[in-house]
Amino acid sequence: MVTRSQHGIIKPNPKYALITMPCADIPRNPHNIRSALSHLGWKAAMGEEIEALHKNQTWELVPRIPNMHVIGSKWVFKSKLKPDGTLDRLKARLVTKGYHQVDGVDYTETFSPVIKPGTIRLIITIALVQKWSIRQLDVKNAFLHGVLAENIYMEQPHGMTDPKYPNHVCKLQKALYGLKQAPRAWFDRFSSYLINYGFFCSLADPSLFILHSDVGSLILLLYVDDILLTGSTASLVTAFIQLLQSKFSMKDLGTLHHFLGIEILPTIDGLHLSQTHYAATILERAHMIDCKPMSTPLEAKTKTGSNDTPLDDPSYYRGIVGALQYLTLTRPDLSYSVNYASQFMHSPTIIHLKMVRRILRYVKGTIDVGLHFTSNTNLNLFAFSDADWVGCPTTRRSTTSYCTFLGGNLISWCAKKQHTVSRSSTEAEYRAMANTTAELTWLTFILNDIRVPLFSPPILYCDNISALRMTINPVFHARSKHIELDYHFVRERVSLGLLVTHYVPTNDQVADLFTKPMSKYILMRFQDKLCLQPRPRLWEDINHTQLSSTK
Repeated sequence: MVTRSQHGIIKPNPKYALITMPCADIPRNPHNIRSALSHLGWKAAMGEEIEALHKNQTWELVPRIPNMHVIGSKWVFKSKLKPDGTLDRLKARLVTKGYHQVDGVDYTETFSPVIKPGTIRLIITIALVQKWSIRQLDVKNAFLHGVLAENIYMEQPHGMTDPKYPNHVCKLQKALYGLKQAPRAWFDRFSSYLINYGFFCSLADPSLFILHSDVGSLILLLYVDDILLTGSTASLVTAFIQLLQSKFSMKDLGTLHHFLGIEILPTIDGLHLSQTHYAATILERAHMIDCKPMSTPLEAKTKTGSNDTPLDDPSYYRGIVGALQYLTLTRPDLSYSVNYASQFMHSPTIIHLKMVRRILRYVKGTIDVGLHFTSNTNLNLFAFSDADWVGCPTTRRSTTSYCTFLGGNLISWCAKKQHTVSRSSTEAEYRAMANTTAELTWLTFILNDIRVPLFSPPILYCDNISALRMTINPVFHARSKHIELDYHFVRERVSLGLLVTHYVPTNDQVADLFTKPMSKYILMRFQDKLCLQPRPRLWEDINHTQLSSTK
């Protein structure tokens, strides 16, 4: 066989180019102020940022006094790209050196909640079924709207020092990016405005805000400065967007299309969620953009030895695995393999690195696969629960797995090692059922807040008959009496009629995909049940292909 390398051909084969590479005219991010000021685009971006800060009255200049705790400032430059990899705009942001802050001096509380991925999928499903439009909003300089309660002093921005007061410092009146309390200050400001308007905050997810009125309902999801808004009527949604724009510096991005790095494409019967461009970025970062695809993420019998050679630089392994964790937002088929690779972050070896590279090769072969949400479905809530007893050969702990569905759309899933060792497969399965019941209960609370009725109790499917009998049998034998009492709330939910448990054959157990490596045949059979489909082709591509074939 004659290969391309034997002929000296090093150029990538175009038929394997499954991604869109960034354009060559994208300017590089400057490394210092001098190079940024010498570029017209970056200089204009810096001027736009300073103008926005002055307009917002972010600080006031005060004289520097002795014993004043002053933190530094710096510029952060970023080329914002469109979903197809082309240049959108150049962005310069002034940030503070928050790592110089002192606890109790210039900050106290810092925690700020963000919307959960399961809540996002749940709201998208409800909006599709109810035929509601989903609008996407972006808050410009969101952290600048937060009001500070502490006295914080910052050095003047480099390259933008006031010539009249070069030795003065900035006393911050509004929050600024980089401050430890900036996310919390912004969330408090925005949530207070929504609550005063009439919204209420969901107890199940603090970043979910709901408004019920005689005119209609509004649902708002907040993830830092990214907002999703939907409602029962389009006029009500449009009117509220105009109200937000009058109060905050906000940009209406139109219908949902690109949220948190997830590409959302409309289809004939719903939406398709994928992370194609992000997956390509991971492959490029790992220098595997031209790797050979694989049909499964892990081998059917994955083995890791303790005597293998450790990696000289584990940061590369940790960075790739951390990036793959975010890819599982739309790729449930990667959950088990990425979770398994994450268990060796403390001391990865060469065998672990080979395992991660196999996952990347699987990603290359399925780079356009994502979640497909359909609107032609009901709103019945059900879940699949499973456990792999003593699946870990080192700790002898079991793996808990579940996946929840609202109608035909996948809402949430989990692949996680249990905290304690289970003495029997029944105990391992029952612990998994307890975690799944907690997830179903949480989803029920959100549905109650949105006022979406469930006409029947949620159904929990399990393939272990002994664990199912424990949910309804009040008598415990010697083999099951050691199970902690806090796991028996599953039986309590069943007795109250708030949960129904059913047996499902192992061949139809969807959650089995999250407990162990699967073969190619089983993986392909479960993909459709997990709502995984290839990325739909755009009408422009279809028309271009038809014209080319005609010519």
